[in-house]
Amino acid sequence: MKAFFLSRILKGVSILFISAGLLWGCAAYEMVHDKPVLFVLKELPEAERAIEEARLSGAATKCPEEFQKAQAMLDEAYRIYWECRDDEAVEKARAARDKAKSLCPPLPPPAPEPTPTVTPPPPSPEPKPEPAKVIIFEDVYFDFDMILLTKETEETLKRDIQILKENIEVKVQIEGYACAHGREKYNLLLGEWRAAAVKEYLIKEGGISPDRLTTISYGEGHLAMPEIPTPKNKNSKEAKANRRVHLKVIIR
Repeated sequence: MKAFFLSRILKGVSILFISAGLLWGCAAYEMVHDKPVLFVLKELPEAERAIEEARLSGAATKCPEEFQKAQAMLDEAYRIYWECRDDEAVEKARAARDKAKSLCPPLPPPAPEPTPTVTPPPPSPEPKPEPAKVIIFEDVYFDFDMILLTKETEETLKRDIQILKENIEVKVQIEGYACAHGREKYNLLLGEWRAAAVKEYLIKEGGISPDRLTTISYGEGHLAMPEIPTPKNKNSKEAKANRRVHLKVIIR
């Protein structure tokens, strides 16, 4: 008889120490009042509460089979836990919790009655956009190895100035060119000087704002007409066509 009481006392002391150790070092445990120990893994009480909430919401009568399955899963989780298989117990408890929370899902609301479709009248045709205005400037031409503006060149530039004044939103790039005679580097400079001469005329004589004008030189690049330079054809039709300045619209 004494041995029986002694064993009960030792078992109680052991349970007390185990529970105290869990309370001291593990936030993953939770106190319970109806189990052999004071603390168990928190996932088990969570599952219990979920099953109890399902029971209170009427799941035990609405879907009894599924409710019993959730309860059985929780019982199995506790059985596994008492066998010290914590990871399996946690997984089983979480499954029981999820099962309880998904019991007897509410029926989806009835679909709204379709509203009668009303065919709208065809849209009125959109007004056609006005065709884009085409702006074309006249090229100006130069004598061989010259950058001076001739009277003919000035007359052409006056017409270009009028177009610029009628289209104040337009900005242009003044492109200077040369024929294929002479060295490439020199022709590049020649194109630059010709473009600068045209820009100066547009500003001084035409009153065009400098911020609407930029210059660039292509020299003998981008020839208007193919040209084979020889000493005898400096004033050929091709050479004359290539000694030019072109106004290119860059902003409208």
